[in-house]
Amino acid sequence: MSTPTQSPIEKPFTLHPATRLGHVHYTVADLDRQIAFYQDVLGLKLHWREGTRAGLGAGSEDLLLLTEVRGAQRAPRTTGAYHFALLFPTRRELARAIARLFALRYPNYPTDHVISKTTYLDDPEGNTIELYIPSPEDGTWTVVNGNPIIQHADGTPSDGREPLDVEALFRELTPNDRLDDPLPEETKVGHVHLYAANLKDSMHFYHEVLGFDLMGLSPQWRMGDVSINGQLPHVIAFNTWQGEGAPPPPSNSIGLRYFTIVLPNHTELERVGEQVQKAGIAVERTQDGLLVRDPSQVSIVLTDHE
Repeated sequence: MSTPTQSPIEKPFTLHPATRLGHVHYTVADLDRQIAFYQDVLGLKLHWREGTRAGLGAGSEDLLLLTEVRGAQRAPRTTGAYHFALLFPTRRELARAIARLFALRYPNYPTDHVISKTTYLDDPEGNTIELYIPSPEDGTWTVVNGNPIIQHADGTPSDGREPLDVEALFRELTPNDRLDDPLPEETKVGHVHLYAANLKDSMHFYHEVLGFDLMGLSPQWRMGDVSINGQLPHVIAFNTWQGEGAPPPPSNSIGLRYFTIVLPNHTELERVGEQVQKAGIAVERTQDGLLVRDPSQVSIVLTDHE
């Protein structure tokens, strides 16, 4: 008597746990004004400038690339970046960054997401930036049947969008902390949050094709998010707040040109590239890495170096 054999279950594709985000690249209309903002208000350093392009960061690798297109305008109700987020190494450094904004009276919106402490601000051309530090010790954020469930550590519920207790955060500072010092070298791009055309299509691409970990998909909030190796609050988030089926912006509009995903080595880069091609998605080889586009036509550069 023969025993029927079962086909092996195919293991889901997953990213290497050492994968991380690299720099983001934006089109701007006025390079001088944007460089001044990112240096003087945010505290980044100008790493280099060549003609209409510049790179800024915290002293090591570039975190932000800017390319000037004179006369560029923002295209409303399109896909692209909602914001990019700078991850700080400590609460003290986040406190210093927010205190700097307060001292300059620059508009910003300190927010307590329970599992992260953050503030939001816009640059002079309307690009939103988030500054944050994870705080998983302060509570939990889960999605159950499509509904977000947020709780403080003591069990009290939250909507995840409470005003940040800035006075408590500022107690991390000492009289010797200089607000005009540049951002610490450990600062990095922690996540990107995108405007998408369709939640399910975006989740399929980032989770099943690229191999990010599923964090949650909430139709109620019209938002989804994915992570790598359990990083909080997320590594990539996406929403349909610009409208279901929103089109991509015209070429050379103000806003995101691409963001980068850094693989730990060339073998992993090629493995992800092959996975993308298997899914029937075009891969373009460039000097920076592999250029791919998500279902909302947001450009991504996969690379093994920064």
